[in-house]
Amino acid sequence: MDWEVDHAWFEERIWPGLAARVPLFEAIKVVSAWTGHYDYNALDQNAVIGRHPEVSNFLFANGFSGHGWQQGPGAGNAIAELVVHGGFRAIDLTRLGYERIAANQPLFEKNVI
Repeated sequence: MDWEVDHAWFEERIWPGLAARVPLFEAIKVVSAWTGHYDYNALDQNAVIGRHPEVSNFLFANGFSGHGWQQGPGAGNAIAELVVHGGFRAIDLTRLGYERIAANQPLFEKNVI
């Protein structure tokens, strides 16, 4: 994994757009930086929640991208419902199951923020 900050990429690609939108950015400078990897479901960038179709005791709750903090509590509740009740109760999250991944059928969001 590459954990080095690419300062040139920031200076060449990000900084010009920031400065064009907010001219005051020209008067400040970067004093430190960090890097991190952005993990997500590459098929449709949506979570995968539910049982594995072939391994009955394997449950998915992953692939959230940056939405994990927002959707984590609901996903945890959904997984608890699967374990305790054998199915979704509060909200039917079947559409987010692994089957769509295996079938290569993405579930795209219409309003991504």
